[in-house]
Amino acid sequence: MTPSLSHGSQHRWLLSALTLAIVLLSLAPSLRLLIEALSDLAQGAEAPLWRVLQSTATWRALSHSLYTSTLGMLIALALGSLFAFIITLTDVRGKAALVFCFMLPMMIPPQVTALAWLQLFGPASPLLKSLGLAPPLGSPQPLYSAEGIALLLGIQSAPLVFLGLRTSLLSLPRELVEAARISGARQSQVWRHVILPVTRSGLVAGGAMAFISSLGNFGIPAMLGIPAGYYVLPTLIYQRMASFGTHVLAEMASLSLLIGVLALAGVALQQRWMGRSRYGLVGHSGRAHDFALGRYRGLATALLVALLSIILVAPLAALATSSLVPAMGVPLSAESATLGAYAEVIGRQGATWRAMRNSLWLAGGAALVLMLCCLPLAYRLQRLPPRLQSVTLSAIELPYALPGVVLAVACILLFVRPLPLIEVTLYGTLGLIFIAYLARFLVVCLKPVAASLAQLDPSLEEAAQLAGAGPWRRLITIALPLVAPALFAGGLLVFLLAVNELTVSALLWSAGNETLGVLIFNLDEGGESVLAAAVSMLVVGLVAALMLSLSLLAPRLPKGVVPWQD
Repeated sequence: MTPSLSHGSQHRWLLSALTLAIVLLSLAPSLRLLIEALSDLAQGAEAPLWRVLQSTATWRALSHSLYTSTLGMLIALALGSLFAFIITLTDVRGKAALVFCFMLPMMIPPQVTALAWLQLFGPASPLLKSLGLAPPLGSPQPLYSAEGIALLLGIQSAPLVFLGLRTSLLSLPRELVEAARISGARQSQVWRHVILPVTRSGLVAGGAMAFISSLGNFGIPAMLGIPAGYYVLPTLIYQRMASFGTHVLAEMASLSLLIGVLALAGVALQQRWMGRSRYGLVGHSGRAHDFALGRYRGLATALLVALLSIILVAPLAALATSSLVPAMGVPLSAESATLGAYAEVIGRQGATWRAMRNSLWLAGGAALVLMLCCLPLAYRLQRLPPRLQSVTLSAIELPYALPGVVLAVACILLFVRPLPLIEVTLYGTLGLIFIAYLARFLVVCLKPVAASLAQLDPSLEEAAQLAGAGPWRRLITIALPLVAPALFAGGLLVFLLAVNELTVSALLWSAGNETLGVLIFNLDEGGESVLAAAVSMLVVGLVAALMLSLSLLAPRLPKGVVPWQD
């Protein structure tokens, strides 16, 4: 064997070892959870799994989860499909701005969404008091209900429906629509008999994603449900863990397994229905059809703007108003307006800076590590046989497909004992949250890089290989410069999702290791709603700035990398 061939073989083995290590990192928590949940079955009725299944609280929380998730999915379908059809298929004005604003609720942390809506309604709302519209003191908070939870779940997950349906609409061949028009079909008939049947798979995909997202959502049910004693499965796990500690881990593993099975069943049903409703289409696609609305164009634009004012502008206005008053229930005026809450959280609250530092370190560190890993991983995956590639991708996607609370419990089980050989305990440290973020957000960073690599001309690498360049040299000198924008975009998406994350960190944080998501949740639970509003407004500003940065980068990226860009 020549030295160059031996050198190339060593590089391939190194890439394969890296891929195997990443797959094991992705699978290990889930396997540990499964082992714990199924342990001690020989005890019969005393086994943790059977105790969980026999508990009334489990089935009550399960029914609450299914009810709120299903209702939230229906709300998401209504909102997401309305925006997708109008923006993608018509000549409505201001499409880019409408899409950006509609996607913003999905990127805003759920606990911030819940806090904004809580401060929009109720007798203590500073905004309503400022407008003279506040209900009488003692009036109930209407959002402390199953329907209130479902409403916010629907608003939070509506962009997922929008994305799934928009993808189908953009792939709709223009020739199909033009043929129907030439045949004399009216515009309403084109919509009913051509567009709706062909885009059914997009609706199914979006609805399934909305349901799975709602099922695993923790922030909204926690802030709206816990005060009313209305528990879903994620908040039931949180409440049990907070009350009884790690000695109930076996039961929490069983509850987590139940959520995981439901989520994976939803994914499987989504794939099956998409397969049954998918059409083979031939023709030119990839851009909007721009049906002329004529005199209804202004009305359609006004409808979308009005809906965005209700679901985005009004809650954020309530949140901003609450952050500028000295206390909840005080109307905003020239005399009462103050920046005291911002001065408190920025200048005097040590927890804010600690949470900010922790979140930036965790999100930035996770983004950096995943950027370093994803290029060689995507490069190696492209060279695997198709079946092995599919299995590997499924393993990598598992931590992201499972609800965050399931991954959190799985990580606790895996790392609650000291690590072998080095005898170091990760439980209760930022290191454990960091590992959970790496597993959860790996696929977020990987997909843009894989999409960009797939677009490269193979002749570039073949020429370098003929010139004697090994795999690592080809990766660094050829692939890296060409996919750098996608790599950066993947890292930015990871940072955007991780910096405000709550579902995973709510179970993994400890004193001194708070994240921004946990800080907002704890401030609101402790009655410091004005301070929570101030921190939330800072978070919203950070999210909007990151989204704008990604939008500026979008022209240099493969389609689909930035979700709100064509």
